Amino acid sequence: MNWFVEHWIASTLLSAYVGVLLYNAYVGSKAATGVGGYYVGNREMGGAVVGISFFATFASTNTFIGHAGKGYEYGVAWFTLALLLMLFSWVSWRWIGPPLRRFSAEWDALTIPDYIKGRVLNNAPHASRHPVLLLSASVIVFASLLYLLAIFKGAGHLFQIFLGVPYEVAVGVTLLVVVLYTSIGGFVSVVRTDAIQGVFMLLGALAIFYFVTRAAGGVGAISQLVDMPTKQHLFDLNGAIPFAVLLGVSLSGALKLIVDPRQLSRFYGLKNDVEVKRGMWIAVLGLTLILVCMFPIGLYAHLILDNVTDTDLIVPTLVNDAAIFPFWVTDLLIVSIVSAAMSSMDSVLLVASSTLYKNLIAPFKHVANEVRLSRIAVIGFACIAAFMALNPPGDIVGITIFSGSLYAVCFFPPVVFGLYGRIASAARVFTSMLLGIATLIIWIVLGLSDLLHEVFPALLVSSVIYLVSSHRVHDDPVPHSA
Repeated sequence: MNWFVEHWIASTLLSAYVGVLLYNAYVGSKAATGVGGYYVGNREMGGAVVGISFFATFASTNTFIGHAGKGYEYGVAWFTLALLLMLFSWVSWRWIGPPLRRFSAEWDALTIPDYIKGRVLNNAPHASRHPVLLLSASVIVFASLLYLLAIFKGAGHLFQIFLGVPYEVAVGVTLLVVVLYTSIGGFVSVVRTDAIQGVFMLLGALAIFYFVTRAAGGVGAISQLVDMPTKQHLFDLNGAIPFAVLLGVSLSGALKLIVDPRQLSRFYGLKNDVEVKRGMWIAVLGLTLILVCMFPIGLYAHLILDNVTDTDLIVPTLVNDAAIFPFWVTDLLIVSIVSAAMSSMDSVLLVASSTLYKNLIAPFKHVANEVRLSRIAVIGFACIAAFMALNPPGDIVGITIFSGSLYAVCFFPPVVFGLYGRIASAARVFTSMLLGIATLIIWIVLGLSDLLHEVFPALLVSSVIYLVSSHRVHDDPVPHSA
């Protein structure tokens, strides 16, 4: 109780924040009269709100805590990931979003397996049970679980440090809040809430950059590290790990912007191509601003903190330091980083539950009340991830990068090549996915990732297998329906 009195600004903002979540859940429940409304907002969303939701969904605790902390370990080489993220966010909106929106509208697709069903299987009768759809759906559910437990870990550490509560309690509080508005309101609730969270995140990123650089001695203080013998590795591309490995890590993270179902689902809900153009620059510029502010924080932390062992704790520790941040700024940042966690969790939950229901349950069992089952799927999936987060494997970035690698090797060929007319048979797509995953895992097990990141050989295998047997469709590969 003392914490809530001392941090009355944060308490007030959090109370208002929860109130807005509940209101958005109510608004979303009105639109969620069917699975189309629950999962894609009846395809009536505007570009501005979806653009904010796009960057807010991607820039989670992974960015605010994980990526910002990794700069401490890898130095300037880590900025490679930020550059690729900026580039791929533009590629996603310029080249992936428009055709994917049109395809999804024409086929009434709600998930990535739905898109594969229409593009590869031509929506053939009984195609829903095809192995390629079951495999792709299973990958999404598994990778979503990994990503979700990573975000639970970040949120748990956040509340643990800020509120002084046990880690387990912090995870439970996070679970309760995110499940409440996501399960009730669905896509409309999530996107509307993300728009508010995105604004908080932008303000938070700017505040963190300003106060941390000031505490470190100014923006130019990084030059001090150049003269320290023990810090030379921070300015060497191969200083911490081989650059080829780091480039693979960066590629795995960046490819998620064009193949991750939680990002692609945003395009499903857009009203038309005009809204795609409207949302593009909002999404790209918003993400760029957050990355520019957060990625250098790890470098500046070398001038402030000593003997860091867990880089995931750098940002929460700095934000909670009264010598760096005035109490009112800390209160704002608490809400900002909470927003970062929630904005990704709700989207991952929605994508995982939609795929679980639409592509793994519905093909085998008729359900009378689809929305009710969808809500149950959201709650159940979140509870499983929260339980796993009580003893999570690896660090936040490591977990999320692996999930990104899975998405890349499975969905890059059918999504990127398929959108522009290169179509492979269902059997070949299945083989492409399966051998891509096998290559990914074998490369890791053999310890070859220390020489070359596993995403390179795995993506090469899956792409070659797909392209060797693909054929060019002669009809317009991009439908023109609104």
